[in-house]
Amino acid sequence: MADPSSYRPKPGDIPDSPGVYRFRDEHRRVIYVGKAKSLRQRLANYFQDLAGLHPRTRTMVTTAASVEWTVVSTEVEALQLEYSWIKEYDPRFNVKYRDDKSYPYLAVTMNEQFPRVQVMRGHKKKGVRYFGPYGHAWAIRDTVDLLLRVFPVRTCSAGVFKNAARTGRPCLLGYIGKCSAPCVGRISAEDHRELAEEFCDFMAGRTGAYLRRLEERMTQAAEEMEYERAARLRDDIGALKKAMEKNAVVLADATDADLIAVAEDELEAAVQIFHVRGGRVRGQRGWVTDKVEEVTTGALVEHALQQLYGEESGDAVPKEVLVPALPDPVEPVQQWLTERRGSGVSLRIPQRGDKKALMETVQRNAQQALALHKTKRASDLTTRSRALEEIAEALDLDSAPLRIECYDISHLQGDDVVASMVVFEDGLQRKSEYRRFQIKGFEGQDDVRSMHEVITRRFRRYLAEKEKTGEWAENGQDADGEILAPDGSPLAGAGLVDGALTEDDGRPKRFAYPPQLVVVDGGQPQVAAAQRALDELGIDDIAVCGLAKRLEEVWLPGDDDPVVLPRTSEGLYLLQRIRDEAHRFAITYQRTKRAKRFRAGPLDEVPGLGETRKRALIKHFGSVKRLRSATIDQIREVPGIGLKTAETIAAALAQAAPAAPAVNTATGEIMEDEQDTAYGTTPDAPGEPVPTGAPDE
Repeated sequence: MADPSSYRPKPGDIPDSPGVYRFRDEHRRVIYVGKAKSLRQRLANYFQDLAGLHPRTRTMVTTAASVEWTVVSTEVEALQLEYSWIKEYDPRFNVKYRDDKSYPYLAVTMNEQFPRVQVMRGHKKKGVRYFGPYGHAWAIRDTVDLLLRVFPVRTCSAGVFKNAARTGRPCLLGYIGKCSAPCVGRISAEDHRELAEEFCDFMAGRTGAYLRRLEERMTQAAEEMEYERAARLRDDIGALKKAMEKNAVVLADATDADLIAVAEDELEAAVQIFHVRGGRVRGQRGWVTDKVEEVTTGALVEHALQQLYGEESGDAVPKEVLVPALPDPVEPVQQWLTERRGSGVSLRIPQRGDKKALMETVQRNAQQALALHKTKRASDLTTRSRALEEIAEALDLDSAPLRIECYDISHLQGDDVVASMVVFEDGLQRKSEYRRFQIKGFEGQDDVRSMHEVITRRFRRYLAEKEKTGEWAENGQDADGEILAPDGSPLAGAGLVDGALTEDDGRPKRFAYPPQLVVVDGGQPQVAAAQRALDELGIDDIAVCGLAKRLEEVWLPGDDDPVVLPRTSEGLYLLQRIRDEAHRFAITYQRTKRAKRFRAGPLDEVPGLGETRKRALIKHFGSVKRLRSATIDQIREVPGIGLKTAETIAAALAQAAPAAPAVNTATGEIMEDEQDTAYGTTPDAPGEPVPTGAPDE
């Protein structure tokens, strides 16, 4: 590991002008390429105190052994040179998009004497017209099969073409009218090329004029009573329309545009691109990348534009490129795209209308692509095993932690403080083991104290289960029969064992299984609180760590410095997934709990009164105000309400103070019964239901 100060250039030696810089390691390999409007200002950012750098940037500068730069005259030249060097050196710390598949294109080889229509993958060749990319090769073949009726262009390979020319007999497509058979001289090279150009024009979106010409020819043939030719033209028009229907119109103004969307998290980013030509989606592709460097969404968009159009020119670069965020600065990128196209290119964020709606669709595709990528990565057995081994090695555990529990605290400014516990076994979610907690020991906001309470309650229940199995029955009870912890101290709350811990439906008892590793969402304070809770209970065979979200550092009890796992570590990826799942589960419960509190009313204080009868009362009387003024006999008229229940309701409402009336802040109008809909049609707050077997603890 190199010290950046050992190769730091003097500030006066670095020019204050646009340029491109390269970091090299001790073996002279280029590990990072970047561009800057001012080389002096940008490079100074890399040579500050290491503690102030992002972990990924810190890893890069300590891996490097030298830095060099090249001065250019404009930011556009810097963009072009950066792209060329990234392509040439393939530096490990740069963002590199990788295709999840090799996308097929519909290609027309206009560089041959007799152009051929075929499916092509891989690098694009000069003189070949490309359309797509398509999601599947069969989609191309279906389209071509429909169009060959109208545009009978050659589709055979060079070997088949030469053999047909030698024998004087065309292939099967020539006999059935789906090839003009230039191999045997049925059509001249010039006419065949014109036919291929018409095919390309149709695929490029210029369909309306061609269809109108065919309809005019069909009408003319019918007027001249050439009905067979008219019928053939009619069928040709039907085939073309059927081919067009495969790509629905998404933009009514026949726009040519590419839409780029990005879905990202701390480690990875997924990019989806929709190619729209003539208002129709003509192709789609997507990439997933590791975020080796700290980049913004705008920077990810810039890298995607470089990869998309770095080798393109002319019409391959559309007039309009719609993105979720603009690169900073945007002018050099826009000028670079304009130079590649040869005319103006609009690079912007859609704000309204069809284009914004289509961008939302592309964004959903990007999010699904990222989720699918993570699912595939998480479901791989070899990857999970490697992740658990890396965690065990980093935390110095005796064996891989096959059961991991993660805890997170959630609240809203100190109100409705709750906690979550999620369980991963063998690297996979075990949702039936999830638990949620209400913080009961105190009120207010104190994440450290909350974490101590949750860990204590969870492992008290574990010790109670352990004692119940007789694992330490010799000294598991005192003279009064009170359940004791292994250290001999009374186990508070253990009197609930006979009732609360018995499962009658065959499910495993709650909290019966200990984890090998406890992960808490937080840094040193939360880790110390969790470890203190375990120490107080006498538990010394369960490891504890914390994952701090800001820098993704792993904290261990008693350590002053965190454990920094490598960026490519599968162990870090698994810990992040566990932490994020705990956060999701906690915040879902907190939102649900808060929504219930907002909808609470005086009827909630009536013992034994369920939701069904609450709704029946409100439906019968119309509001709590009218119910409060009703007599016991009137309350008994509601179906399901008996004398005793009616008396209880009347007594509870008489004791409860009337709620303050709601006020419309815009008009000052008092809305007396606004809150009486608490048991009516007020929708539930967004959130997910708790899995079966995960009650409040």
